[in-house]
Amino acid sequence: MQKTFSEAEYAGKKKLTRRDRFLSDLEQLTPWTLLEAQIAPFYADNTGKRGRPSIGLPRMLRLYVVQQCFGLSDEGTEDAVYDSQAIRGFVG
Repeated sequence: MQKTFSEAEYAGKKKLTRRDRFLSDLEQLTPWTLLEAQIAPFYADNTGKRGRPSIGLPRMLRLYVVQQCFGLSDEGTEDAVYDSQAIRGFVG
């Protein structure tokens, strides 16, 4: 898939921000597969049903972690994903 202009600019920057370092440390320290395995039985997956398809457990878990770490509301989390390339990369 082709990179966007913002992704190309972000990849070429020289300095890592505190947010970049924090999310990178969080990515390495968190046992994502274990957390997903614990939550999976309780996560509602609506594949094949009516309505909007679910986001998926890995992405939703990461969104929740970002929301809690940065003290964001639901709308604030959505805005942060659109505004921050670091958060967008972390969430996937």
